[in-house]
Amino acid sequence: MSLKPLIRKANEQDLNAIVNLLVRNKRLNEEFDPMLTVTDQIEEVAREYVSEALKDRNSLVLVCEEGGKVVGFLKADVIDRLFYEPRKEGVIREFYLLPEFRRRGIGRIMVERAYEELRSMGAGIITAEFPSQHKIAVSFYENLGFRPIISKYAKEVTR
Repeated sequence: MSLKPLIRKANEQDLNAIVNLLVRNKRLNEEFDPMLTVTDQIEEVAREYVSEALKDRNSLVLVCEEGGKVVGFLKADVIDRLFYEPRKEGVIREFYLLPEFRRRGIGRIMVERAYEELRSMGAGIITAEFPSQHKIAVSFYENLGFRPIISKYAKEVTR
């Protein structure tokens, strides 16, 4: 029997669990492109990043808890789109769910909750950032009604 997952706003007690999931997410991203190789200080950087987000009124951090364990998280920010309407954009910057909890509708529920929270924070458009070669993420977001609006290309600087 599966327990019903609880989606809630994160707090300081969730910091270690979120950092662990964020590091896993970044290591997964590393598999998609060598330009996404993680820093040796990934744990420290992740801890500071999440800690700051938990305090920032323009950031949203959600966790998915099942059986008392944090099994997923989503981090988003509301930013100002200087040149476009609507001006306020909710950007899903980080989203990770443990593999054994995927394909159960939890991801959809988390993004829908983020959508509502970001809308209440003033966002008029919601976007998501992820590695362009991550075909599962492309399909996931397209199935939720998202579409591409900006492409980001990179070229490594040789020394």
